[in-house]
Amino acid sequence: MILSIFGLRLESQNIKTKKTSTKTTTNSKEPSSKIKSAPLFDSDEVLELKLTTNFKSLLKDRTATDPPYHWAKLEYNKDADNHVSLNLRIKIRGNFRKSSANCKFPPILLNFSDKKSKNTLFENQNHLKLVTHCRDEDYVYREYLVYKLYNLLTEYSLKSRLLKVTYIDSLNKRDEETLDAFILEDEEAVANRTSTKNIKLQKIPADAIDTFNMATLSVFEYMIGNTDWSLAYLHNIKVYGKQGERLKAMPYDFDHSGIVDANYAKPEAMLGIRTVRDRLYRGMTFPNSIMLRVFQQFRDKKTDFYSLYQNDTKLDEAYIKKTIKYLDEFYATIEDPKSLEKIFIAGGGRDETKNVIIKGLK
Repeated sequence: MILSIFGLRLESQNIKTKKTSTKTTTNSKEPSSKIKSAPLFDSDEVLELKLTTNFKSLLKDRTATDPPYHWAKLEYNKDADNHVSLNLRIKIRGNFRKSSANCKFPPILLNFSDKKSKNTLFENQNHLKLVTHCRDEDYVYREYLVYKLYNLLTEYSLKSRLLKVTYIDSLNKRDEETLDAFILEDEEAVANRTSTKNIKLQKIPADAIDTFNMATLSVFEYMIGNTDWSLAYLHNIKVYGKQGERLKAMPYDFDHSGIVDANYAKPEAMLGIRTVRDRLYRGMTFPNSIMLRVFQQFRDKKTDFYSLYQNDTKLDEAYIKKTIKYLDEFYATIEDPKSLEKIFIAGGGRDETKNVIIKGLK
């Protein structure tokens, strides 16, 4: 069976699923040769930045449906002798974390000018998501590590760069504060490095998605204890397509996962779990041949996964122990045939959870 989405001829797969209508929200864009990840995301070194703007004016936009851009200045040291200062536009972004009822500080979108960022670390960057502290900066770093986990599994994963940001109010009406944050790769940069198109289409038929890719994503979300996602509504999921190939899905936004364990995170009540630490598989039931490959992939990456936490001096010992135990529980599950049958076969796409729309979707 051949599907056509935005001019791409895509090979579909024989997965039994209910037919759904497709709803276009935004046309996809051709990959841009200007948008590249390097060199910004080529290093794991913490990048120290200063971000100056009128924060009183910026933070007033937290209730706006379509927040406006504000002038800002970004500064960093290129090396010991070179200080870089860039003018850019920024605005508040997000959904849950945008609200002052949920977070004391919102996430921000950084919009760079091609001309002004030339010959800087931000050259060829367009729109970068700045993931900021919500209530506690510890959660920022924990979520950053989840992106690093998924990078170990597939190229269809967002690159990230850890920051130490000093926020400076241009009118001196707000105390300076320096906190952890991280930036995420531009979604069109992903399309560029994978030679794909970014597909912004809701209710994509399940058989248009590459089964190994989707099964990997689904098991990963289960491993980290994340239920805050939906392929059908592109909630915390991005989709990419290449001519003649099945679509690839890519997850993001992991602050409501059990492995991060943020104190503000709560699961959707309709899912029937008490806390985000309670795992629930929300993926489809995939063929056994696919799942065997997926589980073996997770076994192969086990040492790397554990090392990411065990060798990190920035994490406190209690969190490391708790996380290793959480991962131990996942690996015990995939080594137990009865658990595999109950969770991933009988549980896959079960009626009481598969159609639940996660809070925040409109």
